[in-house]
Amino acid sequence: MREPLRNNADARALEQTPLRDLLTADNAFDAIRQRAEADPDNIALKFLVPGEVEAPPRDVSYGQFMAGCYRTANMLHDHDLGPGDVVSFLLPLCEEAYCTIVGGEAAGIVNAVNPMLEDWQIIKILQAANTKILIAAGPEMAPEIWAKVAALRTALPELTVTFQVGGGAELVDGVKSFGATQAGYPDDHLVSGRQIQPGEIASYFHTGGTTGTPKLAQHTHYMQATQIWSTGQAIGYGPGDSLTTGLPLFHIGGSIVCGLVPLAHGTTLVVVSPAGFRDPSTVRDMWRLVEQHRITILGTVPTVFGALLNSPVGETDISSIRHGFTGGAPLPTEVGRALIKTMGKPLLEGYGMTETTSFVTMLPRNGPPAVGSAGIVVPHCKVKTAILDDAGNVLRDCAVDEIGVVLMGGPGVTPGYVQTQYNAGALLADGWLNSGDLGRFDSAGLLWLTGRAKDLIIRGGHNIDPAVIEETLHQHPSVELAAAVGKPDAYAGELPIAYVQLKPGAEASVEELQAFARERIPERAANPVNLFLLDVMPQTAVGKIFKPALRWDAIERVFSELLAPAAAAAGAEIAVAAGVSDVHGTLVTVDLTIDKNKKDFIKKIYEILSPFTINYEIKD
Repeated sequence: MREPLRNNADARALEQTPLRDLLTADNAFDAIRQRAEADPDNIALKFLVPGEVEAPPRDVSYGQFMAGCYRTANMLHDHDLGPGDVVSFLLPLCEEAYCTIVGGEAAGIVNAVNPMLEDWQIIKILQAANTKILIAAGPEMAPEIWAKVAALRTALPELTVTFQVGGGAELVDGVKSFGATQAGYPDDHLVSGRQIQPGEIASYFHTGGTTGTPKLAQHTHYMQATQIWSTGQAIGYGPGDSLTTGLPLFHIGGSIVCGLVPLAHGTTLVVVSPAGFRDPSTVRDMWRLVEQHRITILGTVPTVFGALLNSPVGETDISSIRHGFTGGAPLPTEVGRALIKTMGKPLLEGYGMTETTSFVTMLPRNGPPAVGSAGIVVPHCKVKTAILDDAGNVLRDCAVDEIGVVLMGGPGVTPGYVQTQYNAGALLADGWLNSGDLGRFDSAGLLWLTGRAKDLIIRGGHNIDPAVIEETLHQHPSVELAAAVGKPDAYAGELPIAYVQLKPGAEASVEELQAFARERIPERAANPVNLFLLDVMPQTAVGKIFKPALRWDAIERVFSELLAPAAAAAGAEIAVAAGVSDVHGTLVTVDLTIDKNKKDFIKKIYEILSPFTINYEIKD
């Protein structure tokens, strides 16, 4: 375990030693190989049986895991995957997926893809990556994934081979068994003899982008190596630690923060389920899993931590926990305080992006509580806040406690996107990355995120931070999740509205929640004009609230309400649908059914919707 950081001064003191002098390897493959050679019998991966807390796990030692990584690398190399070629995979949390990440990076470039995306989205990602080899779960492991493979192979004739993991499907031409093929290769050296260069590309990660085809951020081997040290220092991974892991591997939370980094430090990954934290039994049983497997570090996303509060600890022994950590989205302060009380241990909140490899800020493990802060800048990372002009250029750095756009720099920042057209506006001068987030640094060097620049609700030219509304609603005892967005308004441009998911079994009316917000939000303009109760808040595959879906819902409600009187008068039927567009970001479709005077009614639609800047099209 690393010496705990107490404050910003401790982190800056560590930077007096050059980063290269702190690294044991300049790529993840060699860093994990060193751990396996040092202690081959240590457990690398512990696969649990979902819903059966007492069931014995399947343990994979570091020696066994590294042998699998070697075999995977050699198999891919033998199928013509070179340092510039891409292997993409669609897999749940399984041993083969971890071997693909580590071994695949030793052979070529690894592109982990969200298997829950629609076929067309996966095809676009694979095409953008110029995928050469595909690895996918077979029908015995995940039939819903394998069902997509036929469409992918048809759309991507450039795939040289598809490896099926887990079996269950016919091995037609171009399809091979991962396990049977991999078993025939050496497990103790790279047949290629490759010496991985730090600046070579290790992997692509599609971003959690909200519009159009996701961007593919490039990670170099050196980026990953530096964040193995920095994140390892911040979280304190070490041999003897055990970490809960259930985040998907197509996201840096699962593959880097809870994958490559802890493995490079000799930590045991306790894989809660093939479906990860999406398996409801994992949240239900989490405290018992902590007791059973003596978890020392409890890491997950804020939505899962929030759900854990609905599972009483009772008499369960969770004293093995040293601390918890979270990231991926802001943690509501009320949830954070309750979790600290429940665990009796610190809860560290961190901040990073796909484009920065891992965390760039985190609360110091041995520092004073600062619930709601994203923490200090992690050693050997760079973060600042700045005032930008309309073109996105830096005008000046912010003063202490002045809100500005959060910029990130340092060796963990991506050299750019595969689709180079996305670099403009994101990658600024002097190596800074524009996060798109707003925040401020206080006098202690703690970063406080205040919202996302494009998430701001602009009411008549007045900027409203949605976090003000969300944090207030999270204080209500019945609220589990809350999100605020702007709904389009012909006069003000936008008006604030809120969506709420209640805790299981809890009750609260819309009127009660709006009154609660009015009493506590000091800024009158920020009070939500509407509040909607949802059974399930829309979330991304990694547990973030998916605000675009809420914005689209708001648009649909407003446009439908405005068009309804005219439709009734004209004897027409309309259906409004808002969604993503590669060209416009958001596009609204108005489906129209009308028997007469169609041209006049279409003209009326244009007249009604003319005050809005949202792009729309009419289909009849």
